[in-house]
Amino acid sequence: MLELASIFVLGIFAQWLAWKIKQPAILPLILIGLAIGPIATLFTADGSKLIDGDAIFSGDLLFSFVSIAVGVILFEGGLTLNLKEIRSLAGTVRNLLIIGALITFIGGGVSAHFIMGLSWQMSFLFGALIIVSGPTVVIPILRNVRPNTNVNTVLKWEGILIDPLGALIAVLMYEFILSSKHGVDYPMEVFQDFFITISAGIVSGGLGAFFLYSLIKNNALPGYLQNVFTLALVIFTFAISEMIHAEAGLMAATVMGIALANVKLEELKKILSFKEDISVILISVLFILLSSRIDIIQIEKLGWESLILFLIIILIVRPIGVLLSTIGSHLNWREIVFISWIGPKGIVAAAVASLFSLDLIKGDTHIDPKEAELLLPLVFLIIVGTVVLQGSSAKYVASLLGVKRAEPKGILIVGANELARKIAQVIKDHGTYVLLVDTSAPSIKEAKKAGLKTLQSNILSDQIFDEIDLSKIGKLVAMTSNSGLNDLACTWFEKELGETNVFRLASKEEADNTNLPLPKNVLFNARVDFVTLVQLIRVKNPFSEISFESQSEYEGFRSKFATGMIPLFLSGEGDEFQIITGYTSKTDKLTSLVYVKKPNFDSETVPDDDQDVEYIQS
Repeated sequence: MLELASIFVLGIFAQWLAWKIKQPAILPLILIGLAIGPIATLFTADGSKLIDGDAIFSGDLLFSFVSIAVGVILFEGGLTLNLKEIRSLAGTVRNLLIIGALITFIGGGVSAHFIMGLSWQMSFLFGALIIVSGPTVVIPILRNVRPNTNVNTVLKWEGILIDPLGALIAVLMYEFILSSKHGVDYPMEVFQDFFITISAGIVSGGLGAFFLYSLIKNNALPGYLQNVFTLALVIFTFAISEMIHAEAGLMAATVMGIALANVKLEELKKILSFKEDISVILISVLFILLSSRIDIIQIEKLGWESLILFLIIILIVRPIGVLLSTIGSHLNWREIVFISWIGPKGIVAAAVASLFSLDLIKGDTHIDPKEAELLLPLVFLIIVGTVVLQGSSAKYVASLLGVKRAEPKGILIVGANELARKIAQVIKDHGTYVLLVDTSAPSIKEAKKAGLKTLQSNILSDQIFDEIDLSKIGKLVAMTSNSGLNDLACTWFEKELGETNVFRLASKEEADNTNLPLPKNVLFNARVDFVTLVQLIRVKNPFSEISFESQSEYEGFRSKFATGMIPLFLSGEGDEFQIITGYTSKTDKLTSLVYVKKPNFDSETVPDDDQDVEYIQS
């Protein structure tokens, strides 16, 4: 029990550590797994591991757990594969999914055969496994590096789409190995098993998706059961497929995810929210569990040849695949080189490799178990090597090649109501890009009349990140009358923009209760809610701008007239237009302050035209 509990605790700690150091979670997860597993044997008195996956799950239980977990992960991968997105993708991404994957498959397989001495079947199984990249490793790197739009789009979509595609190729290659266990003397049996596996997976996955679709469409499931029922149905579909034919479950889970990702049913969007929490738990447990199973002897068997193989994959195979895939594209050579450098491997590669290795080591096939033992540490070497080398150097390489995008100054406003439109106009007048997002057609129409950029969409939808050009957006401002929606919008964009770049209006409770601490992300760092601000901006010429020659002059103004106005924005020479919040930094070159007068103010409290302090009435 203690070992199992430790894996969960260490897994969540690794996820937090990854967030802290801004690296993919796979890196600390694998390193922790290796530390408590094979590396620990070098320091313990009896040469035992601190935590051993084989000791926690005895016999076939480990195989079953890994199989189900991989099935759920592949289901999640399938949920990200929308066929409409495939049709609308640029040719470069399409080529990476076809030509790039093929080059990796062949190049990785041939290299493994001649360098590591593996059989052709095992070599190409390895080549299939290293096709997979995945959003769990690519997205954190992109968030940390923030490359330009071209590079970001290509790598993001390649990472999302190649996850289920690469897993499918790996499953098919594995099925070919299992189906050919009798050798070339039984070609009909080989093709028969291969066909049954594919058919069982497609049919089972399709029926599972149709069954869930029908239940939700006919309101046969309560909302609070939809997520857990979906998880149970995925596991059930996986198990049924395995009963029909061994290893058909992986394909069934992937097909079920793809099918659900491409049906038009609004309620299914709510189900997608469960996948992240489940995936975080499974990824955390699986990586630590599987990496702890590796023996130090297996690592020693890899030898220097494995490092040569690793270098060939990242320095030759990947660049060739990207180069052939980008012929005729609009990418420049700098962008192509950077894309060639970024190709980290993810959870699906590790989990599927562990699953296949467990089965092949049993010796039920004609594959040499000694070769099968090399598969897992070899794949883990590629994963750790790509994540460490490419993840740690990505920002430096991007700067060297000049493909990093400039820090975006634009502001995304949630809401297109009267208050949002007035605030957006002030921001626009100061030369800052501003975009309003709202579901209300009348509000969007009014914003367009005012000459503001708008998007009619749900800010909490899964598609919002595809609809918005985030290369222009640096901050989010939630200004709806719904405080709950404002909170959710900040949470939704916190990962993308950073917690110090998402702001919201104060709620009614925060505005009225002076004993309640005011969060730093509250707009204008003031206890004013939506209704109060709307009343303030309805007067004639509500906003005023006042200029200063020094920071001390600004501080004096703030302290003297604090009760008569609400500071909104701060600008400085050469600095971006700042929204005043608890995070606002001081500037030595401050030039002006935009503010709005409070209700029932004393006219002598706030400066007028004839006073010494210069200001501009806007």
